[in-house]
Amino acid sequence: MRIIYFFFFTTLVLTMSIAQKQQHTNSDIHSFANSTEVSVKHLGLELSVNFETKIISGHAMLMLNHKKKTNKLVLDTRDLTIEKVTLDEKEMPTKFSLGDEVKFLGKPLTIVITPKTKSVKIYYRTSPNAGALQWLEPSQTSGKEKPFLFTQSQAILARTWVPCMDGPGVRMTYSATIHTRPDLVAVMSASGNSGTKKSDGVYSFEMEQPIPSYLLALAIGDLQFRPLGNRSGVYAEPSMIEKSANEFVDIEKMISAAEELYGPYRWERYDLLVLPPSFPFGGMENPRLTFATPTILAGDRSLVALVAHELAHSWSGNLVTNATWNDFWVNEGFTVYFEHRIMEKVYGKAYSEMLATLTLKDLKSTIADMGAENPDTHLKLNLLNRDPDDGVTDIAYNKGYFFLRLMEETFGRERWDSFLKTYFNENAFSTMTTEQFLEKLDTHFQIKHSRSFTEKLKISSWVYGPGLPDNCPKPQSDEFDKVLMQVNSFLDGTQASKLNTEGWTTHHWLYFLRNLPDSLRLEKVIELDYAFYFTRSGNSEILSEWFQRCIKVNYETAFGPMRNYLMNVGRRKLIKPLYVELAKTPSGKAWAKEVYTKARPGYHSVSYNTIDGILK
Repeated sequence: MRIIYFFFFTTLVLTMSIAQKQQHTNSDIHSFANSTEVSVKHLGLELSVNFETKIISGHAMLMLNHKKKTNKLVLDTRDLTIEKVTLDEKEMPTKFSLGDEVKFLGKPLTIVITPKTKSVKIYYRTSPNAGALQWLEPSQTSGKEKPFLFTQSQAILARTWVPCMDGPGVRMTYSATIHTRPDLVAVMSASGNSGTKKSDGVYSFEMEQPIPSYLLALAIGDLQFRPLGNRSGVYAEPSMIEKSANEFVDIEKMISAAEELYGPYRWERYDLLVLPPSFPFGGMENPRLTFATPTILAGDRSLVALVAHELAHSWSGNLVTNATWNDFWVNEGFTVYFEHRIMEKVYGKAYSEMLATLTLKDLKSTIADMGAENPDTHLKLNLLNRDPDDGVTDIAYNKGYFFLRLMEETFGRERWDSFLKTYFNENAFSTMTTEQFLEKLDTHFQIKHSRSFTEKLKISSWVYGPGLPDNCPKPQSDEFDKVLMQVNSFLDGTQASKLNTEGWTTHHWLYFLRNLPDSLRLEKVIELDYAFYFTRSGNSEILSEWFQRCIKVNYETAFGPMRNYLMNVGRRKLIKPLYVELAKTPSGKAWAKEVYTKARPGYHSVSYNTIDGILK
């Protein structure tokens, strides 16, 4: 036992020592890079993608910007094999070394340079198990005929497929040449996408606007393209393309609405890529090419708020970026707020208030689960010695949203919109810390000079305090008042088939299901299923909510479809609550482990790392 304690203590001290050393050259605790001395201004990639070995190999050329006199360049890597490193156009070999492995962070790559070095070229290859890369067999795709590859670089997984300064505070332009199979199409978060197969399998890309490394994105598969407007379109597998194009028909309206609110769209095109079901998130805001989960293809366009969210990232996140992952809410809180404003502008106030009501209910549930005094319920996080993925909770998104909504309600929409428009324009293509934002907020509205504003806003409680402050805005939804009437009617004895549900959307049904008591008996669950066919629903959001209800009462009829759901949906938000609920009982946990053993190979590392922890 003493040996174990000694090992744990030694590892902790080593990790803290490395983090403390980083503070001298980089304020980002999740990056080894010496970005305050020298930074990367452009990344040039030439990569070959091998589906047989599940390895990407080639070279990365980094153009440097010297800030201080230094004889070394320190980059982030994880599970990369570095073959050689050369300097400048003459490609003079130089010395390099990989440091010790640090959990979550990987290994620092230290390269010997001179103060006059203009570029570094790194020859390398990835691991078959690289965290950012998901290699899908044909059987795991929609078409079932050809393999698929996609990347997920956020938060600090770019370093698993590209040696780089892998922190949100370092922005760079990039170009890439990708060599792949000629029967597949490659697309990236850059210009150069066409959706047309190249006979030689060689694709070239260019991103002229500077972006952080977490927005590097590549996907390769059997893809087709459908235009949605002059500057938008959708990529998907052939079997999904028509359904996808129909679902996103309003995207041009959303872009126009966003521009009217907070200024011009600065990325030229806005395209979407519908990925296979194993994609771990709802969407990923890769510039010019949002990656989207097929779980939003509900058939009635009722889940397109996710598209509004990813589009909003084109301003909040991609344009003005959180400086570190401790400031994650600066990305996501703004984006949820912007998303709701887009939805209101396109679909009306009643619709956006339904979304806001669900958002508040989700937030309260998250805080209850995490604990009201949990420091992870602060907006400003402390993720030292932790994977930044730990900060990806409802807090950054939804508590951040209500904090900004409070500002709107306090200062008035006109003044608030004027501030935000200026904020995005003046800080475009730059980073933002929590403290920098609060300073800008105070300077503009003179909050500290107004006792009434100070007392009313309680900014410190929102940003640096736990839980949900008592001045949280309260959305009002007449539509959901009607839903609650039906919930109460059902609980009072009205047959499910007699409830008035005409015209209900996905959001009505989600609110209905979330307001049923945990004590609901099995026979009432069966009655609901016979009336509304929830178990056979094609809506992934509704199914996730419904299956949680079924687990609570052990509704055996639903377990077969739920097995199929867990085998074919990899979106963490939808599957995590099911595994959590199943793990509460020995029999449920045993069943979950049996299913998970078969499902896990089809999940992305972002999802299976979470589920591994739940099922131990």
